[in-house]
Parts: sequence; C-alpha cells; structure tokens
Amino acid sequence: MPLRGKGMLITLTEVKSRDESDFNEWYNREHIDERVNLPGFHRARRYVAVKASPKYFATYECDTVGDLATPGYLHLLANQTAWSQSVMARFTRFDRLTLRIQVDLTHGTGGALTALRFLPDVRKRNVLAAWLQDMALPKAIARKGMLGAFAAENDLDVANAPVQQKSMDHPKALDAEWVVVLEGTDPVTTAAAARAVFTSAALKRFGVAKAPTVGTYRLLYGNER
Repeated sequence: MPLRGKGMLITLTEVKSRDESDFNEWYNREHIDERVNLPGFHRARRYVAVKASPKYFATYECDTVGDLATPGYLHLLANQTAWSQSVMARFTRFDRLTLRIQVDLTHGTGGALTALRFLPDVRKRNVLAAWLQDMALPKAIARKGMLGAFAAENDLDVANAPVQQKSMDHPKALDAEWVVVLEGTDPVTTAAAARAVFTSAALKRFGVAKAPTVGTYRLLYGNER
C-alpha cells in the first residue's frame, strides 16, 4: 500500500533524558492521535534512533502538503493543549520538514527505516526525481529484507507558513531539502541499502555538494484512520 496522500510532515526531536518518559507518553497518548484526526491527515508513525540524531523521528501523512498550512492547522499550532505546551517547551532539538512527495514506492509498514537528508541543485530536481523513481529506489527496495521507499522535497512556502502566521517559534526554512526514506524489516537492512545506493558519487551528479545526513530508526508507535 502506498503512502496515504501526497503530503507529509516529518519532525525530528530530542529532549533531555529526565523528560523522555513524559515526552513519550505525550506522543503516544495525545499528540499522534490529535494529528491523525485533523482534516486531510490519515496516518502518523514515530521512531526512535538506532544510529541517528536527533533521537526521535516522526512522519505524518496527509492528502497534500497544503494541509500543513491551512488556517485550521495553523490555529492548532498557535493554540496547543497544556500538555503539548509543557512538553514542547522542553524540546532541546526540533527539526520540521513539510514535504511534497515526489516518488512513492512504499509497501506496508516496516519495523525500521533509514532517512537521508540532502540538498541538491534546484535546477536538477527533475532529473533527480527520475533517477529516484527509475533507478535508485527500485535498486534499494530490491534488496533482501527491504519493503519500500519514498522521496520528498521540502516545500518552503508551507514550511514557513507558521513563521508568517506567528503560530510557532522555530527558525525559518531556507533550503529546498530532499528526504529519502528507506523502509525494511530491521535497521541493519535499511542502513545497508542506504550505504549501497546513496553514495556521495551517485548524489554528486545532482549537485549535492555535502554528504547526506543519514539516520537509522526503529518503529515505536503509529496510528491511522
């Protein structure tokens, strides 16, 4: 089954160790369910690092990336619950990506994922998407133990909508970053697929000047409607 829409929010978060118990309870008992029940949202999953930073990784699937900038969604961001405000005030790291899905070769839900973040030359985005669709992702998911993969591009207008509306306190997004997520049965498998396919030499042809940021995570919890 493919992703539940063409838009996605990814968040990467950390808190101090003393705050992790409350953070995890909030995520599992309030935050995921609250987001899944928003208009346009369908499924959310959260992960913990096997080898990655930030420690926690979450995905929220929605119909379109525009669902992440609607007046209703921005109102929610500006009017969080008391528990949300308490937990979010203790974040020590918070990265937020509002993504337009470019390639979707997912299949079900894997127990682990490896995510790669990189910044290509914007003039080569179309050839990058074609390479991901026709070569890179099929090669990765053909490996034993792999289940699926997708690629997405950060939409800067949507990413900065909360800043413009003063709905959240976070840095303005400046780069059209891409994210590739490889899903599989276990973290060793997904990490090996990432190393085999997404080499610096392979990405260089698309103007990626720096090695991608790579993180491997295992599944903690998910919900859907």
